[in-house]
Amino acid sequence: MPTTVCLIPGDGIGPEVAEAARRVVEATGLAINWLELPAGAASVETHGDVLPPETVEAISAHGVALKGPVTTPIGEGFTSVNVQLRKRLNLYAAVRPVRSMPGVRTRYDNVEVVVVRENTEGLYSGIENEIVPGIVQSLKIATRPACERIARFAFDYARARGRRKVTVFHKANIMKKSDGLFLDCARNVHEMEAPDLDYEEMIIDNGCMQLVRDPGQFDVLLLENLYGDVVSDLCAGLVGGLGVVPGSNIGDDCAVFEAVHGSAPDIAGQDLANPLALIMSAVMMLNHLGETAAADRIKFAYDAVLEEGGPEERTRDIGGTAGTRAFTDAIIQRMG
Repeated sequence: MPTTVCLIPGDGIGPEVAEAARRVVEATGLAINWLELPAGAASVETHGDVLPPETVEAISAHGVALKGPVTTPIGEGFTSVNVQLRKRLNLYAAVRPVRSMPGVRTRYDNVEVVVVRENTEGLYSGIENEIVPGIVQSLKIATRPACERIARFAFDYARARGRRKVTVFHKANIMKKSDGLFLDCARNVHEMEAPDLDYEEMIIDNGCMQLVRDPGQFDVLLLENLYGDVVSDLCAGLVGGLGVVPGSNIGDDCAVFEAVHGSAPDIAGQDLANPLALIMSAVMMLNHLGETAAADRIKFAYDAVLEEGGPEERTRDIGGTAGTRAFTDAIIQRMG
């Protein structure tokens, strides 16, 4: 029986990169039943809601989704679709693998870091209110169950993938209660459940400096919500930007795999977008589904395009002249 995968094209360049990812996955020969679902700014016009209930219900029922970028207004408008999805589906672990890509030149070589971010609470969860006109407060929430859950996920992830060390970035020197709880849970999980793995703690401002000084010293990074959002983009900058980095949001019952870059409305519909990030996220999705052979075929193919392909096979942001479709065709061709 085919596997049903919920597909959220998203906004801006989303439909183009989503179609590219779908074509690449289909080229593996896997039996996939794609269930296209609305979400984002475009969904308001068609369904009257940025995240219609039927979208959440379908992902919950089928357990897996591939999502293109969606627009989030800055300083006003609707709540982030990404935040809503994480909360409604309890996708508590954001996983961002960051590695140096063949053929993509940066200031760093051999970067291979995985950022594991708590996804459901902290300051980033958006609990804000105006106390009186001109005075606004934001609440940072940390609970022991959520802190223990993400720590356990990070150590389990590291062990399952042969990783050697988990590093916690924190600001417990200032936020002694909230970040202190996060640290306490990480220490306890390490001591009780993962003593075979190396463990270290680093104040986040020092951690960011150490990342740009020598990213090779890190393996798996464990962070609360807001820190993880910032640091995961910092790490993407070490390897060429958000266009070459995949992402996933994982819970106990379902998972959403997504491109972490923006919707780029200025180039939408022009066959200019680089679909690699969403294709890489689709590889993560296939590994999650146990389809490792198909995932490896795609990974080897896009690595080959990046390393060996001429300008006509690479998109503009990675030194070429190819459009979205031509880049996708090049990957499919190398899959045999």
